[in-house]
Amino acid sequence: MRAARLIKMVLLLQSRPAMTAAELARELEVSERTVTRDAQALSEAGVPVYAERGRAGGYRLIGGYRTRLTGLARGEAEALFLSGVPGALREMGLQDAASAARLKVSAALLPSLRDASRTAAQRFHLDAPNWFREPETPEVLPAVADAVWDDRTVTARYRRGEEEVVRELEPYGLVLKAGVWYLCARVGRASDDGSFRVYRIDRFTAVAAGEERFARDDGFDLPAFWAERAEQFARSLLRARVVVRLSARGVRGLPYAVDALSARQALESADAPDADGWVTVTLPVESQEVALVQLRGLGPEVEVLAPEALRERCARDARRLARLYGDGPEGDEPGGDDLEAGEPDGDEPGRDGPGRDEPGRDEPDGDEPVGGGPGGGAGPFGA
Repeated sequence: MRAARLIKMVLLLQSRPAMTAAELARELEVSERTVTRDAQALSEAGVPVYAERGRAGGYRLIGGYRTRLTGLARGEAEALFLSGVPGALREMGLQDAASAARLKVSAALLPSLRDASRTAAQRFHLDAPNWFREPETPEVLPAVADAVWDDRTVTARYRRGEEEVVRELEPYGLVLKAGVWYLCARVGRASDDGSFRVYRIDRFTAVAAGEERFARDDGFDLPAFWAERAEQFARSLLRARVVVRLSARGVRGLPYAVDALSARQALESADAPDADGWVTVTLPVESQEVALVQLRGLGPEVEVLAPEALRERCARDARRLARLYGDGPEGDEPGGDDLEAGEPDGDEPGRDGPGRDEPGRDEPDGDEPVGGGPGGGAGPFGA
């Protein structure tokens, strides 16, 4: 433990002109007295650490000393490629490896380039979780990440509806989507013709990694697999159809009121505008209940034509609104454009479509055969 700290201290001093005892103590997570003892130990070992007293003093390396201890370990090199997502590294338990890797790279750079990591961090930041949702790190995530790195089979117990099931999995990759972690894994063994599925990590209740390593399929492409399954999942949700008329404002606002895939399919099949400039489209939706919630956001810019039950529900809601606000003149009123259905106003944090807490909506459940939607029979993600 102390040897690793001494190496880190040398690398820190090599990457900067000088550092105070307080700065070193903060970086090394020790006391200033420990820093003094470590500096003395390095000096006795032949490392030319020079201490300067006074307000502008500190520790530095003299004589252009360069350590050769900058070779990256495999784990550090792998973590370095993920260093653009510090939150994900922290949740997977890789922050120490990434920190060591960045420090070694910084120490190996020319002096004029050693501030590259600081300047990059000041200019780019990734905030993965969705709006209005506090991210929670699943307790088993570090264990799952270790198994993914080492290609070790795992025995996983997870919640599926009201019951818990157990699966033997070959963990191939992790995906972080809108603050939610997913595991892409093969069920069983490749020799047993096991299929690839997707599981939500926060539904695992226990994970135990075995000693056995599995033979990874070199043809498995994680980004391509995820894109295909995500597309299947999105399509599987849209199990119902409603027919609506949209004004020009409604057409512009539709992508912000419903899922992007639903809006795209509807507008691609839109009829020519009628005499009033309205278009009729067939809108794929999750259910009539979800459609009701989503279409409310378009207000008077949408008219439901079918099914009749949904049209009656919208008419009933419209009558209730009329009673709440009182009857008024028809047509546009002063100030109406301020609430135009369409893009958000510009510089405020916006919503990228409907929230995931709407009635009837669920995330991929992971352990169901491809075909239908989650929570009610077959689903697009896993088994």
